[in-house]
Amino acid sequence: MINKFKIILLSIIPKHLLTKIFGKIASLKLGCITHLIIKLFIYIYSINTNEIKEKNITKYCTFNDFFTRLLKDNARNFDNKEFTIILPADGYIMQYGNINQYTIIQAKNIFYDLTMLLAKNKYLSNKFINGIFINIYLSPANYHRIHMPCNGMLKEMIYVPGKLWSLNKFNVKNKLNLFTKNERLICLFSTKFGLMIQILIGSTIVGSIETIWHGIVIPPRSHIIKHWCYTKKDNIFLLKGQEMGKFKLGSTVITIFKKNSIVLCKTIKYNNISYVGNIMGYKYLN
Repeated sequence: MINKFKIILLSIIPKHLLTKIFGKIASLKLGCITHLIIKLFIYIYSINTNEIKEKNITKYCTFNDFFTRLLKDNARNFDNKEFTIILPADGYIMQYGNINQYTIIQAKNIFYDLTMLLAKNKYLSNKFINGIFINIYLSPANYHRIHMPCNGMLKEMIYVPGKLWSLNKFNVKNKLNLFTKNERLICLFSTKFGLMIQILIGSTIVGSIETIWHGIVIPPRSHIIKHWCYTKKDNIFLLKGQEMGKFKLGSTVITIFKKNSIVLCKTIKYNNISYVGNIMGYKYLN
């Protein structure tokens, strides 16, 4: 009953307005005020500044500049073996495993539909029926650039408008169809492991989602689904470990592979810390 009451209270918060306000504040150049906010943020979230490429706080003109900070080249170990797939982001593993027909687990006894996640695109969801997924939650403290799990050629990008529910553990465990309701960006790649999807999901106070091939996709926010198709002529080919996009303020990444394409590593466990570059899985062998 208490959890239901919390969900009701959370539902009346003006999430889009809050996101717009915080997005604007985070992009303002406020000089010493910006630097003070960054220092407080580092303290509150115990951010490891030793792994940051630019440690001098005064070099960041806006809070977003710091939030999307780069790491040192040796801050993460990227596994480069040909038969491995790597984790795409820092964060926490919220769920993982096999998709049961079109059903994906959100939390204990809570499920959502693959087709709804993929914007009711039945043609696309049929390609991933009984596939394999991993869900990584990026807290505000995490590094917020998203990388490629393997080499891939971009085929499609779909923007899906939606709500901006926070993707914290409470909402994941209590809000039905959370990931199918929220705003998201679906990126489809062709890889040597078969088709792969990476979905960048927006949430409260996520002011922007960017990709390296398109730039800022969100904002502006729209009320209609937008669809981009790419061909060999566009030649958007990303290498394993290469950055593909970033969040300006935290969110979630869901990576999906086709059935019988990969096997998840045994070290992948619920609530484990995810470090970009560590092994996520291996090529499936008959």
